Amino acid sequence: MSRMRLPILLIAAVLAGAQERVTEGDLKLVVEAPAGVAREGPSWDPAGYLYFVGNNKLSRMDSQGKVEPFLDPSPGANGSLVDPQKRIIVCESQSRRVIRIERDKSITVLADNYEGTKFNSPNDVSIDSKGRIYFTDPRYGRRDTIETLDAAGKQVEGVYRIDAPGKVTRITTHEVDRPNGILVSPGDRYLYVADNNNNTEGGARKIWRFDLKKDGAIDPATRKLIFDWHTARGPDGFKMDRAGRFYVAAGINRATRFETIDEYKGGVFIISPEGKLIEFVPVPKDEATNCAFGGPDLKTLYITGGGSLYSIRTKTAGLISAR
Repeated sequence: MSRMRLPILLIAAVLAGAQERVTEGDLKLVVEAPAGVAREGPSWDPAGYLYFVGNNKLSRMDSQGKVEPFLDPSPGANGSLVDPQKRIIVCESQSRRVIRIERDKSITVLADNYEGTKFNSPNDVSIDSKGRIYFTDPRYGRRDTIETLDAAGKQVEGVYRIDAPGKVTRITTHEVDRPNGILVSPGDRYLYVADNNNNTEGGARKIWRFDLKKDGAIDPATRKLIFDWHTARGPDGFKMDRAGRFYVAAGINRATRFETIDEYKGGVFIISPEGKLIEFVPVPKDEATNCAFGGPDLKTLYITGGGSLYSIRTKTAGLISAR
C-alpha cells in the first residue's frame, strides 16, 4: 500500500465515523450544583420548564436558567415525568410511593403499596398512550426492610403498572434482576427496562425489551437483550429520540468494588434500535444518572451527573412521552 493511500483511508474512516454522530457541539454545564440539586429525574414540560430532583426535593428551571424548588420536601425523589395533562409524576424512594402533583400543586398518591406491602424504593417512571403509568421498584443499599416477596418468600424487585390511583398491577417478578430506568415505546409496542444490579458481582447490567400487550402486561417469552455493559456500571435512566435511538446514562469514571472502567466510562451511551453503540457522550462527574430531551424543538438533551446538570444538542428531536 502506498504512503499516499494510507492517509486517505484514515481520513475516510474518520469521516465515516463522524457521520454516525447524532449530537452537535460540546457538552455544556448548565447548573453547577455542589449540593446535588440536579441529581436525578430530569423531565421536560412543554410550557418551558425542566424539572429535576435532588436533596429530597423537586426543582424546576425556567427558560432563563432560573432554578427554584417546586416540591420541598419530596423524600427520596428520583424519576419524574410530566404527563399530557401537565401534571408531574414523581417516584419517591424514601417515602416508598409514587405521587402526582396536580396543576393546583395538591398531591395525589398514585401507589404506596402492593397487596398491602410497601414498595422497595420506586425509582423511575414512564407512561403509555392510554395514560397508564409504569414504574420500577428496585432496592439499592440495605435490604432488610424489603417487604415485597413472591409466593416462595423470595424478595421481589419488580416493575408495576398504575391504571388509576391505588390500582396497581405487578408486571414483572423475576424477569428482570434489578429494574431501574424504564421506557414505553411509541405506539405502546414495547416496554424497555434497564436491569442494573451494579452492587453485586456478576449482576445484570443490561437493557431488555419486552413486547407490551394491549392490556398493559408484558409477554415474558419475548424478552430481548438490547445492550450489555458487562462488568461496568450498568444502565440507569434513559430516553429515546424520534428515530428510535436510546440515550442511556451509564458507566463510571472511577472503578468500584463491583464496577470496572476497562470497557465503559461514565456518560451517555447512544444506541441504535438494534443495539449498536453509535456514540458516547462522556460526563465528567460520577455518576451520570439520567437524561431528558427538552427545549422548544426537543433537540436539547439534558443530563444529570454528580449533582450537576449538563446539556448537549442533538440532530434528532427526542420523545417526551409515548403519545
